[in-house]
Amino acid sequence: MTIQTEQPTLRPGPRFPGLDRRTLGPIQVFAQSVSAAAPTAGMAATPAIAASTAGSGTVWSFVIATVVALLIAGCIGQFTRRMAAAGSLYSLAAKGLGPAGAFACACALLVGYALLVSAALAGAAIHLHALLGRTGASAGVSVAATTVLLGLVVAACAVRGIRLSAGVVLLVEGLSITLMLTVFGLLLGGDISRLPAPSAHAAEPAGAFGGVAAAVVPALAAFIGFESAAALGVEARRPFRTVPRAVIWTAGVAGVMYVCAAAVQVSLTEDARVLPLGVLASAQRLPWVSPLLDAGIASSFLACALATANALVRVLFSLGTEGLAPRGLRRTHRVHRTPHLAIAVALPVTTALPAAMIVGGVPAERVLDLLLQASTVGYLLAYLLVCLAVPLFLRNIGESTPGPVAVALAVVPVLLIALGAFAVSVPGGAFALTFAVLAAAALAWYGWLRRRLPDRLAGIGVYDETSMADILEDHPRRTPVPGRSR
Repeated sequence: MTIQTEQPTLRPGPRFPGLDRRTLGPIQVFAQSVSAAAPTAGMAATPAIAASTAGSGTVWSFVIATVVALLIAGCIGQFTRRMAAAGSLYSLAAKGLGPAGAFACACALLVGYALLVSAALAGAAIHLHALLGRTGASAGVSVAATTVLLGLVVAACAVRGIRLSAGVVLLVEGLSITLMLTVFGLLLGGDISRLPAPSAHAAEPAGAFGGVAAAVVPALAAFIGFESAAALGVEARRPFRTVPRAVIWTAGVAGVMYVCAAAVQVSLTEDARVLPLGVLASAQRLPWVSPLLDAGIASSFLACALATANALVRVLFSLGTEGLAPRGLRRTHRVHRTPHLAIAVALPVTTALPAAMIVGGVPAERVLDLLLQASTVGYLLAYLLVCLAVPLFLRNIGESTPGPVAVALAVVPVLLIALGAFAVSVPGGAFALTFAVLAAAALAWYGWLRRRLPDRLAGIGVYDETSMADILEDHPRRTPVPGRSR
């Protein structure tokens, strides 16, 4: 008697053909998330913003924000330990919220990623322009032109390959963190007696629980981008271990850096104020610290632009692969194995936006602020949706336990409050109209897909899985492993 057993079938080739599969090590994946979070820029600017309401309690605001970020990372880890995808959070949310929730998450990610790339390019241009201006080298070169040049650099690196991009962001972000730590060391060794006295008309920050709680919102915004390693699930060498570790370690490391930065800036003043680093450096007669500060922040923003662009184009690539966006977006470069058509679509738009705003008369610093606020809304919405998906996902796979469900339910109200605060803080007028147009376009896109391509919409959230090409060395669809002959 022959006993027949059903054998699992394997796909002949990978779900995401063309990408440089299973090539990124843990350090490279970690560098992607760290760079997208831009901790150096956050260390330089966010403590002073949070201190406007928290005062001497600023450190506690960052401690709370770090805990919230770690809880979000834990929710994301419930998915990334079980599945690998190129679509980042929307592919994860699909397994709990279904097509509608996943599509909303995809739209939120596209807005968040695109606007953060634009903001990072503007921020890098502002500080690079300031750095060059100290030597007179920027004469005749506008901030808008610098933004365009940096956009070209980011696009070139993104096309050349994910390993090159990961190496660049690792080097640049490492340099920026080193410069920022040097700046903080110099400020700690300075003379705080030279600090400017508080203005008689300056409002004293609350510093009480209400002020600390309110300051958690801008503190939490400093973490956006820490999840971007989730877009490298296809290209990570061991995605089920590397990606969740990269996400949670980025949240933890960035949190420690922000808490330390806030503690240093609070300790440098004898009252409840937290002064910007440039003011602290000038007051301590350390004028040469400002160039270090500009170099560090410019480097951090540039690394952020490249890392976030990598995540953005992979979301577009994933949508194109699923047939929810033009199929051309799934095409990859034959040599560099990157989604070059998605790059050709995304980078010109994200570069032109800040450049056009600056040319149109909006001050460059205002452009940076507006784009950061608007991008944060997209990120927080995506975080909210993926956290909401956790209990449903675990129930669907029969692995629901009290701990992860409690974490998800605890972090959802915090994200709702933060999302509401940022949605209100984004100025009205043009930006409100822009959000309304984007929302209407997303609804129209979803409605068209639901009517015309319901099968494709139902299949949203495709994730990578083992194929015959992964097992057989001589399979024609096998992705060559660098340094190994076939």
